Amino acid sequence: MSDVLPGGPEPVPAPPPAKHGWLNFAIDFGPLLVFFLTYKFTSGGTGAFAATTGAIKGTLAFMVAIVIAMAVSKWKLGKISPMLWMSGILVLGFGALTVWFHDERFIVMKPTIIYAAFAVLLLGGWAFKKPMLKYLLQSALDGVTEKGWLALSRNWGLFFAALGIANHVMYELIEAGRMSFDLWLTIKVWGVTALSFLFTLTQLPVMLKNGLAVPEGEEK
Repeated sequence: MSDVLPGGPEPVPAPPPAKHGWLNFAIDFGPLLVFFLTYKFTSGGTGAFAATTGAIKGTLAFMVAIVIAMAVSKWKLGKISPMLWMSGILVLGFGALTVWFHDERFIVMKPTIIYAAFAVLLLGGWAFKKPMLKYLLQSALDGVTEKGWLALSRNWGLFFAALGIANHVMYELIEAGRMSFDLWLTIKVWGVTALSFLFTLTQLPVMLKNGLAVPEGEEK
């Protein structure tokens, strides 16, 4: 799954496994929600410093939340997926930089770097006929063929590339003073999450066409 998915928010969206759907959702998007709520409740006041202080507090809460998410994944699911490991390492690394430099730009930049990394990994694997999404998720999409995993890897790679470009555009707008951090955060939490679910739905036909096992009672 995505994992939370750059010192600021960033669960990385991915197709949900067939089992433990609600738990995977909480693990992937819970830390991001913690960041959002912490920022909203601690960024009172006026001026850029107040917003930056709220972002720093949100980042600290996000770092704690991602560690808890990884622990819950290990406890309840018996494993921590490679994607969650990568997201956790990036979140903690960029989070530490954000706190150290006291600069919320690291928060805005992080998604671009993470999206780009996953896009390169997935599309690079697809180019060499390696379904990297299958290895990253280790999820129970029973029956999906290698051809199906390759198609999913390509599609999600392109999706991550598009997200990275969009996030970089927003970063440039923020730097130019034409977009606020609050607006970016709202888009990041709600817009990207909704878009990720919609994109996941568009991939269901690909999975069904390539052997996804449908539980009894849902075949009709």
